[in-house]
Amino acid sequence: MRTITTPAAIPAGSLAAHPQPLLSAPGDLLMRPWENTDAAAFLGAYQDPAIQRWHTRQPRSEDQVREWFDSYRQAWAQETGASWAVTRGGGEVLGRLAIGSLNLDDGVAGCAYWVLPAARGAGVASRALNALGEWALGEAGFHRLHLDHSTRNEASCRVAVKAGFALEGTKRSDAVHSDGRHDMHLHARIRGDEPPARPV
Repeated sequence: MRTITTPAAIPAGSLAAHPQPLLSAPGDLLMRPWENTDAAAFLGAYQDPAIQRWHTRQPRSEDQVREWFDSYRQAWAQETGASWAVTRGGGEVLGRLAIGSLNLDDGVAGCAYWVLPAARGAGVASRALNALGEWALGEAGFHRLHLDHSTRNEASCRVAVKAGFALEGTKRSDAVHSDGRHDMHLHARIRGDEPPARPV
């Protein structure tokens, strides 16, 4: 174990001491942990060309999806990450929301999201991401959240900005996609930032 000279922003064990929270957002959105019965919807999402384009890690079967769900539950218990199903009132799956690369010492974490085609264009992703930001920068105790996306993914950029994640810069040639290397936009939201300028 390493020794740090400053107090941890989030004491070890404080997240895992509680169940992974349910998060809510306007428009009857409820973010809940994934359930094994969601496997078909999760696998189906990765048949969408846009999700395939921007996500290089893709499940191949419902059994593999259920293995991923197990890893999500383990990640919460180990305080390394969390993944939520974005749902309509706890039922229909509309998308995915995740937090990872948790650094509890510094209070920093990364965010990711996708939304199914039928739910796009209605602010689902930005409302869900804003709810995650409110929880993570509030009750959970994080100080900074960040996310990145290809500079060619304009829809993801709009989601981030609407949810209060300011564009901080461009990471040149930072990620590999199916068509080669992409520059990546870096966004972040910090505790104390002004809330999103308009409803998301």
